[in-house]
Amino acid sequence: MAQAIAAPLGTQPGAGGKCVLVCYIIAMADDLRITDSITLQGWEMTEAFTRASGPGGQNVNKVSTAVELRFEAARSPSLPDPVKARLKRLAGRRWTSDGALVLFVQDTRSQARNRELARERLAELVEQATQKPKRRVPTKPTYGSVKRRLKAKKVRGEVKSLRGNVTPD
Repeated sequence: MAQAIAAPLGTQPGAGGKCVLVCYIIAMADDLRITDSITLQGWEMTEAFTRASGPGGQNVNKVSTAVELRFEAARSPSLPDPVKARLKRLAGRRWTSDGALVLFVQDTRSQARNRELARERLAELVEQATQKPKRRVPTKPTYGSVKRRLKAKKVRGEVKSLRGNVTPD
């Protein structure tokens, strides 16, 4: 069960001149099991909720359903260093300069479902990072591919040689 901290991150003017709470954070207390040996602890993850963009009418305008899941990957004692390096490469622009992985989910109208999706995506990313990439075994080109390449080069050379100036007879 997640423990609510309810820390306002900002307000914006609402209807009638009232300020409306834009975002709050929940520190997650429940752990996320990835594999038998890797379990992400609750203190390593935080969630922020904001209003989702796009269509949805009154629900989008009033309810903070979008979820921003922040996983402190660089500080995580749960992940070995090689897994952290692969996770950083897999995360791409979702990796922040302070070593956190940030996932933003606003796929559904339900905050609970968006939270589930964010946790599933985090689990998938970490699981992919735990798998060591296979080492590429260098191979020689086949005899046929070498022949085809040389034949194509010869044909191309002949085409280019025919582009020269035409001599009058």
